[in-house]
Amino acid sequence: MLTSFHTVATVCLAWLSVFVQTAAPSLQPWVGTQPDFLPALMVHTALRTSVWNVVLLGLLGGFMLDSVSGNPVGVSCLPLGLVGWLLHGRRDFILREQTFAQFILGFGAGAAVPFLTGVLLLSLGRQPLVGWNSVVPWTVLALSSGLATPLMFRLFRQVERWFAFRKPEPGTFRPDREIRRGRQ
Repeated sequence: MLTSFHTVATVCLAWLSVFVQTAAPSLQPWVGTQPDFLPALMVHTALRTSVWNVVLLGLLGGFMLDSVSGNPVGVSCLPLGLVGWLLHGRRDFILREQTFAQFILGFGAGAAVPFLTGVLLLSLGRQPLVGWNSVVPWTVLALSSGLATPLMFRLFRQVERWFAFRKPEPGTFRPDREIRRGRQ
């Protein structure tokens, strides 16, 4: 189901997500972190589009996020892409249209991406600030992603209604109708 519309919309929303995360008024003084919406976008992308969009979002989203953070460039690509790849491989078994399932998947992705990024940083020999005081920011990241995931699904559904190509509806006549011509 790869369409250019989904690809362009995914890249634009990834850019907008990173922009909002860096330019919006900061929640950092209160909770110690900014909300991250890329895992929520990855859940939507993995469940509704092709694997190529998952790879594209993992690479571009990870590079964009690393370019404005203190992480080495490319470190966020692998955790984001891994979460998307795992969800995409099992999307036929997931209740992707239910709001509660979307929240749980977004919460899990929002918790897994920072955790895997921290593990990757530790394995690269970096010393991220990890301790008991990291639990609140990690929870905020997971909750913000969980709350944003159903909103991503609704946003994409609305944008598809506005801009995506719709198949023509069937006409008023049935296709199996017999048309008699001439004298009767």
